[in-house]
Amino acid sequence: MPMTLLLGGARSGKSDLAARLAASSGRPVVYVATAEGRDEEMTERISRHREARPPSWRTVEEPSALAPSIRGLPPEAFVVVDCLSLWVSNVMEAGASEDEILREARDAATTLAARARSSVVVSNEVGLGIVPVNELARRYRDVLGRVNVVFAAAATDAFLVVAGKALPLVEPSLA
Repeated sequence: MPMTLLLGGARSGKSDLAARLAASSGRPVVYVATAEGRDEEMTERISRHREARPPSWRTVEEPSALAPSIRGLPPEAFVVVDCLSLWVSNVMEAGASEDEILREARDAATTLAARARSSVVVSNEVGLGIVPVNELARRYRDVLGRVNVVFAAAATDAFLVVAGKALPLVEPSLA
């Protein structure tokens, strides 16, 4: 079934669009949240996101073991994964190598793409700005960019979300 990837900048409307797609699916929804409340601001942000979701939606909070958490979801559910950006940050901080992260990303992406019901994955596009000044930030940008490519390759549809509007991303014709 279709997997949709929504890429964009911070506060671009990606999560809102993902929620609208899930709500319109007519299916039970499982929301896979990768954020962790490590400070007061993030804890508040997570709380606001929880309150905005319908009470009928099941939330799975999984900051690192993305593929195993997806494999364990009910097959009839519409799945929202929000977001790959935080997931990559979490697993990098835990010491995962780029190869390990990409292996897990391929596993998660192919698992979602093979599900009987649709899913939507949210991620930030962080490679459009200036080159970060430090090695860790450059590594994060590069790894997340590669993870986004993995998910885009497995997705049926991919969109760049800007100012709440979705622009389709298409494979160019090479002929």
